[in-house]
Amino acid sequence: MITPEHARTLFAYDAWANRRLLDACAALSGEQFTKDLGSSFRSVRDTLGHIMGAQWLWLERFRGRSAGSLLSADQFPDMASLRARWTQVERELLSYVDGLSAADLERSFDYRDTKGNSHSNLLWQTLQHLANHGTYHRGQVTTLLRQLGAKPISTDLIGFYRERAAQAAH
Repeated sequence: MITPEHARTLFAYDAWANRRLLDACAALSGEQFTKDLGSSFRSVRDTLGHIMGAQWLWLERFRGRSAGSLLSADQFPDMASLRARWTQVERELLSYVDGLSAADLERSFDYRDTKGNSHSNLLWQTLQHLANHGTYHRGQVTTLLRQLGAKPISTDLIGFYRERAAQAAH
């Protein structure tokens, strides 16, 4: 089980790491952004779109809405359009997590996956899954940045904690 404070910290970290990654990707040319590099989701754009799309999909499920599929990365022809949508999804997701109580986190959460299969997990488990999902795919984007000759960035959790501690000290 995770506490509401842990959930808020986990998603504050997730947002921090995503913003750092988006900042690094903003330096890419349009060609680099969409170049097929043979990765799981082909390109930087497609992988970023997958991360953000998964956040949107889970947020829809948390709200009791049935989203049949992920958002398509093709909806985002450039970094600015992807970032604009991501900012909206992030704000809504953080607001949702901020409103959760300990009882909410412990409740059973029933949903259907994109294939229509029914599942039930504790809400805190789905939140932890979503945060870990982003971490996994940010690592993939870091590899893609290296392949493109771009400067990768660190999104390590310990870096987030260190930055928060430094800000609190000032």
